[in-house]
Amino acid sequence: MASLPPAYFDALYSGDADPWSFATSDYEAGKYAATLAALPRPHYASALEVGCSIGVLTSALADRCDAILAIDVAEAALTQARARNGAHPQLRFERGQFPGAMPAMPAGGFDLILLSEMLYYLDRPTLVDAALTTLALARPGADLLLVHWLGPTPDYPLTGDEAAGHFITALGSEARLVSQRREPDYRIDVLRR
Repeated sequence: MASLPPAYFDALYSGDADPWSFATSDYEAGKYAATLAALPRPHYASALEVGCSIGVLTSALADRCDAILAIDVAEAALTQARARNGAHPQLRFERGQFPGAMPAMPAGGFDLILLSEMLYYLDRPTLVDAALTTLALARPGADLLLVHWLGPTPDYPLTGDEAAGHFITALGSEARLVSQRREPDYRIDVLRR
């Protein structure tokens, strides 16, 4: 199965402003708390969040980062993310498709790259490109945080385990595993560049 195109996500958001209930789900709130707890450092200078959706996790990250570039393929999601995070001037929301058609990146790279619930939307060749792009954008010593649903993904090219596993393999010796957490419904992997 090929990587999911932006039109897939545009259709989701046209039918439901919050198709995964990010803003209202107790499950999502618990997963976000676990995600923040998994971060090895209390503070980051510059973060990249890929697949930010409506900006709920971005908002939770705001106090831990001097600057965050959050990207998503769906403009409807970004509109909500910008409205939700208007009080955080250090957050920038841009439309972009990772790893291909991305907005301009700041010079110097990032010391945190968050890939939450999005790698399984990519086919295997694109996943390898995503790993190489991540390495190119990560400063030496940067933390790379992966979060993925472990339930069925019949509409996606990969499962959560496949996506995380292939991505980590594609990073090779350029990143080392710092920690892993596995819950019944999701996994969190933290690597360091």
